[in-house]
Amino acid sequence: MIGLPPGTKVWLAAGKTDMRKGFDGLSAVAQTVLHKNPVSGHVFVFRGRLGDRVKVLWWDGQGMCLFYKRLEKGAFVWPSAKDGKVFVTPAQLSMLLEGIDWRLTRAAPTPAQPVQAV
Repeated sequence: MIGLPPGTKVWLAAGKTDMRKGFDGLSAVAQTVLHKNPVSGHVFVFRGRLGDRVKVLWWDGQGMCLFYKRLEKGAFVWPSAKDGKVFVTPAQLSMLLEGIDWRLTRAAPTPAQPVQAV
């Protein structure tokens, strides 16, 4: 995966998406279903009907980028959401694209108080 700029938000479109859609069709889904601007710099991820294909749509500041991946075995771990979208971190996106169940990971806890030097 290409490194994303700091602060980039990643949105998964819950449910199934027609994988015949290209740049324009997926941009329309980002606007109408996810209620996000496709040229905002956010990353939008869509999963196909069988769960073995994903498309990633991203505006890099110069143009629209489209990444398409098909798994030879298994399916991508995908959430369900009432509002049609789920926010994930770029690290969780990387795990998703590797076929890892990204829902099982948690960030390390932050200390309640800073450690004092003695």
